[in-house]
Amino acid sequence: MRDPVPVPAPGPALRDDGGVGAIAEAGGLHRYQLWLHERYGPVARFQLPGAGVAVSVADPVLLEATAHVNKRPARLFDFLAPLCEAGNLQVLDAEEHAPWRRLLLSVLAGRPSHERHFASFAALVTDLADRWDEQARRGSPVALQRDLTALSLRMICAYALGGAAASDLVEPGEVIGAFERVLTEGGESAADALASLRATVDRLIAAHRSGGRTGDRSDLIGALVDAGERPARIRDTVMVTMLAAHHTTGVAVSWTLHLLGRHPDVAARVADELERVLGDRAVPDYADLRRLTYLEMVLKESMRLYPPGPYGARETTEDLALHHPSAGDQYVIPAGTTVFYPFWALHMNPAHWPEPEAFRPERFTPEEAAERPRFAYVPFGLGPRSCEGAGLAMTEAELTLAVLLKRFRFRPAPGHEVTPVERFVLWAADDILMDLTPRTPCPVHGLK
Repeated sequence: MRDPVPVPAPGPALRDDGGVGAIAEAGGLHRYQLWLHERYGPVARFQLPGAGVAVSVADPVLLEATAHVNKRPARLFDFLAPLCEAGNLQVLDAEEHAPWRRLLLSVLAGRPSHERHFASFAALVTDLADRWDEQARRGSPVALQRDLTALSLRMICAYALGGAAASDLVEPGEVIGAFERVLTEGGESAADALASLRATVDRLIAAHRSGGRTGDRSDLIGALVDAGERPARIRDTVMVTMLAAHHTTGVAVSWTLHLLGRHPDVAARVADELERVLGDRAVPDYADLRRLTYLEMVLKESMRLYPPGPYGARETTEDLALHHPSAGDQYVIPAGTTVFYPFWALHMNPAHWPEPEAFRPERFTPEEAAERPRFAYVPFGLGPRSCEGAGLAMTEAELTLAVLLKRFRFRPAPGHEVTPVERFVLWAADDILMDLTPRTPCPVHGLK
């Protein structure tokens, strides 16, 4: 029997509108991807607005065969170019990207660095919890996305500079609004917003220099300075890291609390684990996170259902053949093609996630995880362009959840509808409003 001959990926007929209409008719890119792969199989050609004709890969085994690709399609990341005076950091060529990535991993992925900043992170989360406690006692719901993205921004600023005091140098609402204008508007408004962002980051860098923290690779600015990076690259790296970190971590925690508010049985089990591990303590130590195994499973299941970054993309530099060992079909993706990664659709694949829309943290027990292909779950991307801050994000998110869930019960605000929106991250259109009930005595009021 002869080996199968590689064929081009199948897909729908091309349309004059570049694919905009088909996605709109499906109700968004995610629903379109679900339809596309149900109709055409694990590898499908489609029109991706802004990238021409792309090939979407929704099978985790085939996805692994693309993981080595180290080029992003520049057109899809043009929206970040205004933030990168030293060149768009997201689309650096492989030769320049590899050492830059190693540098970021040396600080962002290191346990000593996470542990060093843990106390300052805990102080910031506790401050938010105190403010939410006052708000809850007034009977006002909290807006999760607004407050948690602001918290995440304060955390990454503290991390960039090396301490919680860095968060005093930024006004989260102004910074988040400025990012929004830079990425979605044009003209004078965007230019003013960009100038404001650059001035904010310059203040952080100046504060770092005045603090005399040279040679310290446990914070982001220190690592970049110590590596001899030029000033424009330092500023751009800090700015893009601020953008990515405040969006993804804050959004991931928001969706997790949203799910727990709708599944009180799961929330009760988390509360029991926190009580068992922390006892009377309101805040975990860094070492405690490893003992909060069910909390970690809850966070992972939340990011499966609501991945902060629902999509990814690469560009082939040579012809790429894809072959599934247990299937007969082979596909060839020509050089120069945009390879689209539908992470959200992968996370909803019933072949690897039975009843995929159900919220079941037990999917992430070690035994169940071992039964799935490596790339069935990819909340932080894959390969040499995956998120360098994945470990830091998990530390921040688990700490934040531990403090907030030890302190409060969360319930959906009556009458508020939560609608996911596919943007730079997976956002909720009108935020996520929750009613809070304090679990423990308030440090100020001493009330239950």
